[in-house]
Amino acid sequence: MRYEDVREVVRGRVLLAGDAGFEAATMPWNVTVPQPVAAVVEAMDAADVAALVGYARRAGLAVATQPTGHGASGDVEGAILLRTGRLGEIEIDAERRVARVGAGANWAQVQAAAGAHGLTGLPGSSAVVGVTGYVLGGGLSWFGRAHGLASDAVRAFEIVDADGNAARVDPGTDPEMFWALRGGGGDFAIVTALELDLFAAPGLYGGRVLWPGDRTRDVFDAFVALTAAAPDALSLWFQRVEFPDAPPMVGIDAAYLGDPAEGKSLLAALDTLGGAMLDTRGVLPVASVGDICAEPTDPSPVLCRGALLTDLGSTVTDLLIDGPIAPLTVIQIRHLGGAFAEPAAVTGARGPIAEPFVLNLLGLGLPHLTDAVLARQREILGALRGHIGATKPLTFLAPGERSAEAFDETTLARLRELKRVRDPHNVFRPNFPVLG
Repeated sequence: MRYEDVREVVRGRVLLAGDAGFEAATMPWNVTVPQPVAAVVEAMDAADVAALVGYARRAGLAVATQPTGHGASGDVEGAILLRTGRLGEIEIDAERRVARVGAGANWAQVQAAAGAHGLTGLPGSSAVVGVTGYVLGGGLSWFGRAHGLASDAVRAFEIVDADGNAARVDPGTDPEMFWALRGGGGDFAIVTALELDLFAAPGLYGGRVLWPGDRTRDVFDAFVALTAAAPDALSLWFQRVEFPDAPPMVGIDAAYLGDPAEGKSLLAALDTLGGAMLDTRGVLPVASVGDICAEPTDPSPVLCRGALLTDLGSTVTDLLIDGPIAPLTVIQIRHLGGAFAEPAAVTGARGPIAEPFVLNLLGLGLPHLTDAVLARQREILGALRGHIGATKPLTFLAPGERSAEAFDETTLARLRELKRVRDPHNVFRPNFPVLG
């Protein structure tokens, strides 16, 4: 069988090498990641997904699913790249506080739909990240300190299995698959829709405050003091920023899910620092939570490495707070704790996160900077050995890392056995394969 035959199988658009638009269709959000796929399929609906998977199984081909490509790792050579952007339906059951979300929807769309009912999902920092991939990887939300991992908020998955059969997966119908998909990645099925718990959103107060870089130690000390006393409804992220040809800056991003007056009061300590260059704090609709970090929404060349931090002791602060940042552009520390550290009522593959902070090291993936950025990331993480957790969520893996770095040995063995049983022909090619 040939890749050309896919056109006879699905109703959505199929692009092959040489077709107009093929290169653009293969592009992930992170443009530094090459995607040497053999074909691109833009599924019309869940039936298209089932037809494609059935064909791939019979033909001995692999399918890599990427709604937006935010987590692309480049491990897709020879695969069929499945785009699910047209599966973007969103249904809100406000009475039950449940959202049914198609595989192509992003968080901005879900937040807008849920916010109209005074509810919220568990989005991360970017509004344009796809809900499905984020949830499959665990999902560290602005509101996770209050409500836990986004993967633990899933009630059910609608999937296509490795034989091309559609099924609904929940704790009663297929507990092992349900467990794996909640933070274990997309190695076991293609999710065409999912049902998510929604949460009350009585208000949202937050924003970003930036100071000149020479205030880094003062701002960090304020961050430490605020996080030590923060209620679970308050999330705080510290970051040093140094863009090319721009002065160094330091900032705190904050989000409080609750009475805005309470949120403003909790963050009043930042006012005493004085000298802020920018202050966007205010009352926000939950649909605008993605605006807090002002992350780029267009495809960008980025190199990011992450790790869970066990502490903010002198070894960590000497390196991350007092040391140089270049050639990186951002060093970010997010406060975790709260519900992140608590086990869910129904466990998933991504279990509780005991570490109180997560570290992001970000640089520009430009040709003249790439080698230096990667070297600096390796240098920092090597120096922090002993202050970094043994695992991290899949969504914090970078190209070149493996899924084994996301799970303990027992969880990884369980995931690998499920892969062997449910997808013995390796039809599904996720960003970070558990057998890789």
